[in-house]
Amino acid sequence: MKCRCLEWEGGRCALRCKELKYSKELPQISIIFIFVNEALSVILRSVHSAVNHTPTHLLKEIILVDDNSDEEELKAPLEEYVHKRYPGLVKVVRNQKREGLIRARIEGWKAATGQVTGFFDAHVEFTAGWAEPVLSRIQENRKRVILPSIDNIKQDTFEVQRYENSAHGYSWELWCMYISPPKDWWDAGDPSLPIRTPAMIGCSFVVNRKFFGEIGLLDPGMDVYGGENIELGIKVWLCGGSMEVLPCSRVAHIERKKKPYNSNIGFYTKRNALRVAEVWMDDYKSHVYIAWNLPLENPGIDIGDVSERRALRKSLKCKNFQWYLDHVYPEMRRYNNTIAYGELRNNKAKDVCLDQGPLENHTAILYPCHGWGPQLARYTKEGFLHLGALGTTTLLPDTRCLVDNSKSRLPQLLDCDKVKSSLYKRWNFIQNGAIMNKGTGRCLEVENRGLAGIDLILRSCTGQRWTIKNSIK
Repeated sequence: MKCRCLEWEGGRCALRCKELKYSKELPQISIIFIFVNEALSVILRSVHSAVNHTPTHLLKEIILVDDNSDEEELKAPLEEYVHKRYPGLVKVVRNQKREGLIRARIEGWKAATGQVTGFFDAHVEFTAGWAEPVLSRIQENRKRVILPSIDNIKQDTFEVQRYENSAHGYSWELWCMYISPPKDWWDAGDPSLPIRTPAMIGCSFVVNRKFFGEIGLLDPGMDVYGGENIELGIKVWLCGGSMEVLPCSRVAHIERKKKPYNSNIGFYTKRNALRVAEVWMDDYKSHVYIAWNLPLENPGIDIGDVSERRALRKSLKCKNFQWYLDHVYPEMRRYNNTIAYGELRNNKAKDVCLDQGPLENHTAILYPCHGWGPQLARYTKEGFLHLGALGTTTLLPDTRCLVDNSKSRLPQLLDCDKVKSSLYKRWNFIQNGAIMNKGTGRCLEVENRGLAGIDLILRSCTGQRWTIKNSIK
């Protein structure tokens, strides 16, 4: 979710930022743009913006990485224009095959010569004064990865929307999202201060060139994009660095409706997420498998060889993922109590699954099986039976749990923390067995009403059996 900046905060932040002073002796930056079949006018807009709003003595070079575009205007016409307009300043790197955003960024890093490297999508617009706060923070500590604050450029009108100051977090599927800054940032009462962030949205980041190489760049075994931004955040924090968002450095980004890479980005994000889980997440890797509703053993996705990434982690003497959750992302919900998860099916109606149904009804239902979030059942050590996609942070509602209120013949789906009777939300269940409520003794069963359909009900047990797709040993 993206939020607009509150006027008082935006104005106060801008005022504080204008008051800050920076050394004139800052490191130079190589700005790296990645593009594939981007409109030439948009690329040039990004280049002009970078040149116009980055002090000349701080801009080492601009590197345009073409990830094997098809458009003719992005070949000779592009090179002729930038070399004539900015002789000696702009380099063009061309991939001989489509590598994806992750490996294209690595190619840009290889070509860079600046002490600092900044990675950006080729559809951005820089704000005057964006560079000095970033370079100053990295000069103070070379192990900081800095994220400019992102504003939005509307694709249809190119109108700029200012977004609220945010940190960057993610779900257990490793989809990135904006989250509220940590409490200590709010308590400081200064909206210009750096914001500690667990990870990054991914469209822009700035890092000391050598430090980026020392921590293994981005994972070249990942495909296209998705997950590499989360891996970088986790890795930086675990391996001695830090990551922060700077409210005083602002870069606007076009949120495009059509993406240039393969439309099946969900598959690549899933595959990349599993690589992150297997290398960095230790005992919490199961959370990623649960979120994607995949078995821990033989998930059916070839994630490639991760031995080099594991060796990198060992050589860097990185902390464990528990430390990261406790100190960097304490808001992240944890699900270590899960025993089994996935679609929950009854032996009398195998083509339908337990489903959370319309949220406003507060009643679980049966629905044709599809295995997506609404059908992600999760049985816990405490005997709770949750339904729905995993929650993200503790600041947002968690998945609801199944409840027998002893009155209705329909199973209720409620916020577990608000159910007063512990027994009414606890269930006895083993694979291929009944699901019986500990408080009422009633069983969760299906009732076939012929042409009227199949109902999910609570009643005296008749021997119906349930199975849940995946178990955790």
